[in-house]
Amino acid sequence: MIASVKNLYKSYGNVKAVDGISFDVKEKEIFCLVGPNGAGKTTTLEILEGLRNSDSGEVFVCGFDMHKSSKEVKEIIGVQLQTSSLFEKLTVEEIISLFSSFYKDNIKNDLLKLIDLEEKKKSLVSDLSGGQKQRLSIALALVNDPKLIFLDEPTTGLDPQARRSVWELINDLRAKGKTIILTTHYMEEAERLSDRVAIMDGGKIIASGTPKELISSLGKESVVEFSNPNSIELEIEGVKIKKEGQSTIIYSKDLQNTLQILLSKNIRMEEMKIRNTTLEDVFLSLTGRRIKE
Repeated sequence: MIASVKNLYKSYGNVKAVDGISFDVKEKEIFCLVGPNGAGKTTTLEILEGLRNSDSGEVFVCGFDMHKSSKEVKEIIGVQLQTSSLFEKLTVEEIISLFSSFYKDNIKNDLLKLIDLEEKKKSLVSDLSGGQKQRLSIALALVNDPKLIFLDEPTTGLDPQARRSVWELINDLRAKGKTIILTTHYMEEAERLSDRVAIMDGGKIIASGTPKELISSLGKESVVEFSNPNSIELEIEGVKIKKEGQSTIIYSKDLQNTLQILLSKNIRMEEMKIRNTTLEDVFLSLTGRRIKE
């Protein structure tokens, strides 16, 4: 295992930010901590990165005990923080050279091509789009050619096109044999990118596994979701039904039969959608609520 966490705790006053979590990360995989804001994802990542001390628990990264050897680890990991402050009046080329100078060994000559910013190398950081700045931020985490890369909310605030561009970069890094630990509150992102996922809520890991395993755990193949302005009591034998405000969410193994029953009851169904189950449904099933973006 390239990273291992056992019984990790971290509190701020009376708030348990990380409440006894354990997980392992295998080499050459994308491992995702996913959950709402305040779930404890960033605190967990910062402890793994050696930026924050835990209250108790075991943390090993690249074979090093993080309670003893955090300085050595920083030479072989790459870190993209949730909020990065870049030097706005430096060019892309200059800022990469600056960060590369912090390490004895670096791959600065390969980075511009890797992040697809070769045409922007003479541009000021202030002139980059949000997506380009985020790719540059990831590039700065790669200057030392790290064994393990930490990405904290790498696509927050980006438009859909820029987000997918960052996804492509992350997949390219995995294809090159890198191990990536990332955090996100976007369930779609976790589902698309991750080899394995740990769902966090309230400082705890409430479920973990591959996206496919977690989705299969619901035991349902299809979801019918619709709005109804009136309060309705609905029961269908053998079918799981969730209410969320004016929305009704039905998980069904037999979609055709479920739709026939709904139509026979003459229920007013507005904005009806039929889709496959997702990680968002797993979180909703476990907590009774959706993740608010």
